[in-house]
Amino acid sequence: MVTTAIFPARYVQGKGALTSHLPQELALLGHKALILMDPVVHQLHRAPVETALAGVIEYEIEVFNSECSDEEIARISDKALGMGASVIVGMGGGKTLDTAKATGANLKSPVAIVPTLASTDAPCSSLVVIYTAEGEFKRYLMVPRNPDLVLVDSAIIAAAPVRFLVSGMGDALATWFEAEDCRIKGAGNMTARPGPMTAFELARFCYDTLMRYGRLAKLACEQHQVTPALEHVIEANTLLSGLGFESGGLAAAHAIHNGLTVLPQTHAYWHGEKVAFGTLAMLMLTDRAPELIDQVYQFCEDVGLPVTLADIGLADVSDSDLLEAAKASCMPGETMHNEPYEVTPETVLAAMRAADAVGRARKAQRQ
Repeated sequence: MVTTAIFPARYVQGKGALTSHLPQELALLGHKALILMDPVVHQLHRAPVETALAGVIEYEIEVFNSECSDEEIARISDKALGMGASVIVGMGGGKTLDTAKATGANLKSPVAIVPTLASTDAPCSSLVVIYTAEGEFKRYLMVPRNPDLVLVDSAIIAAAPVRFLVSGMGDALATWFEAEDCRIKGAGNMTARPGPMTAFELARFCYDTLMRYGRLAKLACEQHQVTPALEHVIEANTLLSGLGFESGGLAAAHAIHNGLTVLPQTHAYWHGEKVAFGTLAMLMLTDRAPELIDQVYQFCEDVGLPVTLADIGLADVSDSDLLEAAKASCMPGETMHNEPYEVTPETVLAAMRAADAVGRARKAQRQ
């Protein structure tokens, strides 16, 4: 059996890294950078970036237009070609970063990713989500290589609302469970080949890090302070979870998330929040130890992740509507089929109802 793992070429994290390390890291990749910033990042961080880069590397800054669309990728690619950019930099949230990845792939140029949130595990990956210009999902794109640089300034993460960090923990919470089920089945990761033991160990380390430091990290982020616990969880959300999902594989939790998105009531809730409930439902699909299930519920309660359907906008959802979400989670090509046992829409519906019942019972006990 041939296994495959994929990684970003370089990962840099720490307080103040944006100004202290970005210039020298970019200089290793090229002589002239096109820096794509989302509008909020442009407002908050343009001045310090300009000061840091002055005299180190040539650059131009472009403001992202809000959608990672084919049109925007073409616009930024034309801009980069016109200025002779030798490295593409994305700064901001997921759509900005994905546009930078796709632009780099178009031009066969190095890509540097500077996430300003720790809300998902996407920054390290080669996965790009393409939308229409109006913001509707269009397709997934796997670019040929992972970012050449991922640089995370922990002070910027700490300054963001804590919900972003908690949502990232929800996304990361699924990593070990999904990778483990892929390992048992021998299912393919994002390369379509099975992952190596390194990927599965990193996925487990991601889970252990969340359990050990997640609560302390949330408290630190609420105070907008960078602490060792916060640094550990930023790394778990961004690097460990990114490596774990991309090289280990995805399974039921993300499939259930995808299924839930067919219900408009869930649209106000973030990716990691719905993935967290998907993880709880996933635990109900298999015969996992009650002690482990209790640990996961306790963690979600402690950091504020959803534990019931009501927590993701589905307090009064009917079985027929929930079955539609379950059917969507089991569509051909979905990661549900990486599970090492047969899963049907009916068993997914039962798992979601069971996960909800446990969450409601635990809430009742605390009142």
